[in-house]
Amino acid sequence: MAKRSTLFIRIVEGKNLPIKDITGSSDPYCIVKIDNEAIIRTATIWKTLSPFWGEEYTVHLPPYFRTVSFYVLDEDSLSRDDVIGKVSISKELLTAKPQGVDGWMNLTEIDPDEEVQGEIHLQISVLGERDLPRKLCCQVLEARDLAKKDRNGASDPFVRVRYNGKTYEGTVVKKSCYPRWNESFVFEMDETLNDNLLSVEVWDWDLVSRNDFLGKVLFNINMLQSSQQEEGWFRLGPDKSKHSQYEGTLGSLRLELRLRDEVVLPSSHYKPLTELLSQSLSPQNNILRQRASPYNAFLPILPERQQCYQLTNNAPPPKLPGNWPDLIMLIDETTTAESRQEVANNLVKLFLGQGLVKEFLDVLFKLELEKTRVSAVAGMQYLHRLLGPIINRIFEDKKYVELDPSKVELKEAGCAGLHRQQTECDVLQQSSNLLQSYMAELLSSILQSASYCPLLVCQVFQKLFLRVQEQFPGTEHRKVKFIAVTSFLCLRFISPAIMSPKLFHLREKHADARTSRTLLLLAKAVQSIGNMDTLACCSKEPWMVCLQPSIQQGISQLKDFISRLVSCHQTEDQDLDLQTRMRLQCGTMEKEGFLFLHRTKDKCMPMTSPFKKYYVTLSKDNLSYSRTQHSKKSSSISLPKIRAVEKVEEKCFGSANVMQIISSEDLCQQETLYLDCKSVNELNHWLSALRKACSHNTNMMSCFHPGVYKGDRWSCCHQKEKSAKECPFQNALKKQGVLLGCHDKSLHAQVVYLTTQPLSQTFPRRVSVDPEKVQVVSEWAIPEFSTTLRYPGCDKTRHGVTLQEWYDPLDPDLEAQLIYQHLSNIQPTMREKCLNLRQQRGLQEEDSGRDLKKADGLSELFSVLQELHEAHSVVEEEERSRNKNIFLEIQT
Repeated sequence: MAKRSTLFIRIVEGKNLPIKDITGSSDPYCIVKIDNEAIIRTATIWKTLSPFWGEEYTVHLPPYFRTVSFYVLDEDSLSRDDVIGKVSISKELLTAKPQGVDGWMNLTEIDPDEEVQGEIHLQISVLGERDLPRKLCCQVLEARDLAKKDRNGASDPFVRVRYNGKTYEGTVVKKSCYPRWNESFVFEMDETLNDNLLSVEVWDWDLVSRNDFLGKVLFNINMLQSSQQEEGWFRLGPDKSKHSQYEGTLGSLRLELRLRDEVVLPSSHYKPLTELLSQSLSPQNNILRQRASPYNAFLPILPERQQCYQLTNNAPPPKLPGNWPDLIMLIDETTTAESRQEVANNLVKLFLGQGLVKEFLDVLFKLELEKTRVSAVAGMQYLHRLLGPIINRIFEDKKYVELDPSKVELKEAGCAGLHRQQTECDVLQQSSNLLQSYMAELLSSILQSASYCPLLVCQVFQKLFLRVQEQFPGTEHRKVKFIAVTSFLCLRFISPAIMSPKLFHLREKHADARTSRTLLLLAKAVQSIGNMDTLACCSKEPWMVCLQPSIQQGISQLKDFISRLVSCHQTEDQDLDLQTRMRLQCGTMEKEGFLFLHRTKDKCMPMTSPFKKYYVTLSKDNLSYSRTQHSKKSSSISLPKIRAVEKVEEKCFGSANVMQIISSEDLCQQETLYLDCKSVNELNHWLSALRKACSHNTNMMSCFHPGVYKGDRWSCCHQKEKSAKECPFQNALKKQGVLLGCHDKSLHAQVVYLTTQPLSQTFPRRVSVDPEKVQVVSEWAIPEFSTTLRYPGCDKTRHGVTLQEWYDPLDPDLEAQLIYQHLSNIQPTMREKCLNLRQQRGLQEEDSGRDLKKADGLSELFSVLQELHEAHSVVEEEERSRNKNIFLEIQT
């Protein structure tokens, strides 16, 4: 059982932003933070106060996240970027609106007292008996992940404890966001107070300016009377918000967000639902492909479609035996237009894992669900291989290209030679030659792509081509069958990717104005080829006439490409190999690129920059790197040996985009690999890829050091303990393994217990740890000794935050859960629809057997949904029982 939270984010546009540059404009971009951790940076839109981004992201989050914030900044090349404003949305708001949040939201001023983060470890106890004066003892142990308020990338934190009019201050810990105080503050209790509150504040000490607020926690002491003592980690909250004088003057941001919380059960729970849907698509039950018209198969069920069929064919609709596709039609009729595309996508992924995607795609076409983005599932890697070289060439050339004489700017075109300015004719001729060169390279790439076009895309285009050919067999419609394919291939697949390469992950940043114009003209040419009509293009935009010969040649080449694509009939072996090919194309965990990295073992960090440039490759089994892309691998790390993948503090290397990979060959020796990325987006993409690749590792660390070990201590928390204690049984460990790996919640560290005794006997006799606070991870062979190892760390790991990529492997359990959730929501509507249809048609004697089969099929579906509902109820009850004991009522 896994509880998953998925947040869909679309940053659409902004408007009425304030002027931040002397040019009278701004260069805005957005930073998205989840609980103050930056995960996304949009592209910078230059010289505008109404930017349009249109960027979409899907983020997988742990269920305990609190807020998502959007910061709008103005990029400056010479100074620090200016902060414009922010929009914060709480998880409660997203949960209260399951349909999503969509609209304009005003940017608010950033208040330093509200920009708090981190947690503090406290122990609060009441001393003394009731007959004697009692005292309140607050022990401040440590804090973690505090906000960075100083220019050195850290803070100088101290605590300020207030109770009953008295205030105590603790010592200052210099240059640390992970301080350890271990200080106690004692107050005389006053039980007569109605508002009996204890305040623990954290401040950043400054020598010259005023101290900066880092957060606070408020406790209701009256709730402590029964337990007498409480201890735990508590999240720091902001101070009271102040009224902003700039409210409503910082502009607005249009956002679309939707949060989806799902509890995914083990695979065995979804097996009946998956089998029920898969059986209905089996060849012996599916007779849909025998019908040419989309109405022939579906009209016998639905009265409104019966009437349409009778009007168009002047005949009663044919009857359909069997109990399938009534179920798919029932789902189609009861699904709203807003969620139809998402449901169809989930069904495609579900049937892809069952090898029945061809049959289901046939149903999709006939149910008029062509809007389903099947090509996005199957064709992204094909698109990258097809367009990657030409897009990179255009970005690297940065040539000035313009065909419209009214838009030619000679200053942008530059000089043709020494002291010779280019004329308008020179610019138009040069632009025409460049575009024809780009078109020739693109069309050559398209023709060569027939050999590696995904099998699923070929089958989709083949079915579409043949059906249009059957519908329009006349010679006057000979181009219609090609246009049906090119309308998808060129107009909805290739042209949008050319115009916006960043949105299709072809480039990391949006194009500048000059390159964007070149891409737009190339996309127009591709659209003209896809329309199969050169005259219409030239009549609408006469300045495109210079490209007419190239467009005409492209039309001929594209027809040959489509004919080759749809004429290859798939064999039975190819059909069986569909699932394997699809898994290779969109389900591999591969990532590669140049990064700066440094590897450290037991030696300390050198003072100078230790990073060197390597070509890093992430495969399904290991992470390797080499000097160049094609040279011999310098070294590699096996993915099962990775213990943590986390970010590194900015102050360590002077960069906010450094991550660390902690691995170990055995339990006693750890190695750390530091990777320096170019941007926050590249950093989070690598973090997500590695975390997903290591998601099944059983011995991941629960805590880590976000700093580096320099000198004789960690830079983050100033601890001197570097790693796990030396193991005297290292040789025996390599031979026999470890019996038990545990996470000790009381020590807040990764602990490995080596013992020959059962768990229930070991803890009382050999280790002074409460066995109820220990979580068992795994069990191996039993060695003949007993000892303890501790892996220290001052911050908790964040394995659950990942970005969804187009190459992520399919998750059949998640897709089945999404289908179950949708069917549960429409179950009352399905029952009502089914009952109305039966009443309208009545039970005729000749159809009684068929209707009973349908009723049995629907009854089985409702029974499966009920069983899944009961399984979820059991899980929810267990979750409530685990969260029944709440330590303290926290008021912030």
